[in-house]
Amino acid sequence: MSPADTGASTIVAAASPVPDADSDSRLTPGGPGYRRMSFALFLAGVATFALLYSTQALLPLISSGFAVSASAASWTVAAATGGLALFVLPMSALSERFGRRTVMTASLVVAVSLGVLVPFAPSLGALVALRFLQGAALAGLPASATAYLAEEVWPKALVTAIGLFVAGNSVGGMSGRVITGWVAQEWGWRVAVAVIGVIAVACAIAFRLLLPAPRHFTPGSLRPRVLARTVRDHLANPLLCRLYAIGALFMTVFGGVYTVIGYRLTEAPFSLPQGIIGSIFLVYLVGTVSASTAGRLVGRLGRRGALYLAGGTTAAGLLVSLADSLPLVLLGLVLITAGFFAGHAVASSAVSKTATTGRAQASALYQSAYYIGSSTGSTVGAMAFHAEGWAGTVGVGVLAVLGVMTITVLGSRAARTQQRLAPIGPSGV
Repeated sequence: MSPADTGASTIVAAASPVPDADSDSRLTPGGPGYRRMSFALFLAGVATFALLYSTQALLPLISSGFAVSASAASWTVAAATGGLALFVLPMSALSERFGRRTVMTASLVVAVSLGVLVPFAPSLGALVALRFLQGAALAGLPASATAYLAEEVWPKALVTAIGLFVAGNSVGGMSGRVITGWVAQEWGWRVAVAVIGVIAVACAIAFRLLLPAPRHFTPGSLRPRVLARTVRDHLANPLLCRLYAIGALFMTVFGGVYTVIGYRLTEAPFSLPQGIIGSIFLVYLVGTVSASTAGRLVGRLGRRGALYLAGGTTAAGLLVSLADSLPLVLLGLVLITAGFFAGHAVASSAVSKTATTGRAQASALYQSAYYIGSSTGSTVGAMAFHAEGWAGTVGVGVLAVLGVMTITVLGSRAARTQQRLAPIGPSGV
């Protein structure tokens, strides 16, 4: 079985394909349009994650403002990621018909427009509803972006290009939380989310001006039967299903940790102010680096080796974070962030490489699983924190990492079995 089918080590970054006429016309590092494309999608990633997680660093203030528990306030995060998870597949179908750039632009326009209303939410219920709609609007961006890259970028550069998009996600997540932390400390959480909305508007405008027009997009069908058949085919692919589960489990860890960490740091023995807690999210810069270097990591260790390393790094970070020492907690967050973003970049790029047809739907299914993991992690992690403290949240994360490792082991066994059965032919690709 080929690496694309088995998860074997030689994928995009490690392979050396001979360019054909079609791949020669695609965007390549150093070539015309590649830098504009990379920066445009980087900004789209910034806007997406800044909006999607704009309330996460503010949860203690939202809890206080609405007089609700941590688990209730966590729904402002879970609703947004849940909305994205539910709508990412329908939005990917629209991108197959109307184009990736069109759908991504429309998604950002609607999301930033809703962002104007979020600061004026009169109750927690209204805030959760607006956040759900905002997440649903953003659903058109992640799957469309990876499909755009798979179509427009030279295959050998795909992992690096997707890594840069994921790096934009990490910068958006970091800047959104840091900015909201300091702004909220002075003017409250409503002004903080309003500032994020303004930043997202600027990113959306720059994205539309910079992103090159697609040259390799072919419109597809909006017929439900065609969409259902494509989804069924993807779900019948064992490698894709493993990758979807890995993305969901990695995000369960990440969603739980970063939803709860603010509550932990406001309590003894840390008792940190909101601005300092927001600055903790500067560790996202580690994720920017680990995501953007995922291609080299896969080239050196192989896909499964990279996933083992990412999972092991994440687990180590969870265990280190149990200490009641701020430097060790920060070290734990660094390891968790590095492991998560590396694992996410490897898994998401593998989905784009594996799916040769219906790429938007394949990416959409991955994004749906990924954000279901985020919603699950946010909610279950907060419930575990309420019941058992930080150790409960860490326990949830460790179980999720064990799931990643188990799935990767099963993929390794499946690859070895298939190679014994078919050692010659496509398996050598």
